[in-house]
Amino acid sequence: MLASVGVASDLAAAPADRARVLPVHPELANLFPWGGLRRGSTVAVRGSTSLLFALLAEATSNGSWAAVVGLPNLGVLAAAEYGVAVDRLALIPHPGPHPAPVLAALLDGIDLVATATELPDSQARRLSARARHRSAVLLPLTPWPAPDLELTADPTPWTGLADGHGHLRQRLAHIHTRGRGTATRPTRTSLLLPAPDGSLHPATPSLHPHAEPREPLLRVAASNT
Repeated sequence: MLASVGVASDLAAAPADRARVLPVHPELANLFPWGGLRRGSTVAVRGSTSLLFALLAEATSNGSWAAVVGLPNLGVLAAAEYGVAVDRLALIPHPGPHPAPVLAALLDGIDLVATATELPDSQARRLSARARHRSAVLLPLTPWPAPDLELTADPTPWTGLADGHGHLRQRLAHIHTRGRGTATRPTRTSLLLPAPDGSLHPATPSLHPHAEPREPLLRVAASNT
């Protein structure tokens, strides 16, 4: 495993003058005091894999590499619908009994490293320090000590179903932040996560969590697939 990660790190090495802030979707930029994902930072993501996809989309579409560790059921098609460049997305679903060395190797050469593995605080702090030293962005989805910024998505019920019929169409998410240093001031926004096309869109002012879409829906029995 570590040998393979080392090769990926060599291939993903970026020039020394690379941008200090990786871009995010314009609707997410106001959540960051730096206007995007600052290299060397630890940004915790809570409550939504869709939010993680939305954070990875712009950076990977602009040439950055990303890795996701410890999410064996991650949907690659869903990631693509959010705009993630999946040809620059490395998946390590099972990092083994010692995930910290795997994460450390990834941080050495990949721009964004997301992890759903739970680690002791001492190891987590060392990985945050490594991200700072290597100018990577660490995106933990599990409890993490003292992240620079924490984004939490509070989703509402899906719209599109009525009495067990119809299609799941969209979901409104309220996203709020807390952090330290320059990220101390809390911010919040509301977005369609996902919108009907599977991507991220700003929420319309009239949207209510339980409102039905304006256009007619094809009335079919909801399935379990």
